[in-house]
Amino acid sequence: MLDFRKIKTYPLKQRQNLHFAKDFIRDTRDIKPWANRKFHQLVKKVVTTVRNKKSVVVQIGAHVIKTGQSLLLIDLMRRGVITHIAMNGACAIHDFEIALQGATAESVARNIENGSFGMWEETGAMMNRAINRSRDGFGRAIGRLIVREKMPFMEYSLLAAAYQLRIRATVHVAIGTDIIHQHPLCDGAATGRATFHDFKIYTESIAHLAEGCFLNFGSAVIGPEVFLKALSISRNLGFPVHPITTANFDCRPGITNYYYRPAKNIVLRPTSLGGRGYNFLVDHCVSIPSFHHLVCKMPDSDD
Repeated sequence: MLDFRKIKTYPLKQRQNLHFAKDFIRDTRDIKPWANRKFHQLVKKVVTTVRNKKSVVVQIGAHVIKTGQSLLLIDLMRRGVITHIAMNGACAIHDFEIALQGATAESVARNIENGSFGMWEETGAMMNRAINRSRDGFGRAIGRLIVREKMPFMEYSLLAAAYQLRIRATVHVAIGTDIIHQHPLCDGAATGRATFHDFKIYTESIAHLAEGCFLNFGSAVIGPEVFLKALSISRNLGFPVHPITTANFDCRPGITNYYYRPAKNIVLRPTSLGGRGYNFLVDHCVSIPSFHHLVCKMPDSDD
């Protein structure tokens, strides 16, 4: 068996980054929102949900952060619109790196050729140490780390904002899918314990989602699977979780058909007992700014 303790890591400052905090979207007041009738119906439903003090769970994939949408989601958290933010492991890594250095992401195609892909010392060491020590979940561990270290770009971090606002933030990982699992300090048992704790927190939110909204932006595999299992557990334990409104947003260029898991596990199956599901194929640079703009513009909207 290979000895992972011998893995060579590199200083993060040596990496050529691809995405930068300075390019993140800050304001949507002057944008022209997406002119999609069903999208506007969804926004009205979300606004009504918030007014009625019901839950709005937002789940994201990594491209949401890489396309610079974090500040808009943080603003919606501060406004009380988002009650739970969920993400996969890649999101947590990008969120951490943005907070630490104001930049994230690398050329996978180039760095995989010499084995340097993902082998960044600060990212792996700091995140794994926080996860290994955590007894209250993955998301909270990284949010707390960013806040306590007063990282220079902390204002851009979803996990830090959730920690400060005391909003549920959960990270859902599969071992071997994220670059921090390549680091010698990674402890699979600790990672599993931390993400399983988050799964329980997440399931608690899903159990109380009746008359609420669940929005998935760009998580194509892990997110939809975790949502379906959490929903099944909730109903098994006596929480009907209906009616609910769900929406899936995907942004893959050139794709004309929706992916199986989001379409089935978010849009169709969860709403069979009541509610409505929406499926949108639109770039996150359009959907999230439009969503933010319209939600902030319609604080008293009705169904």
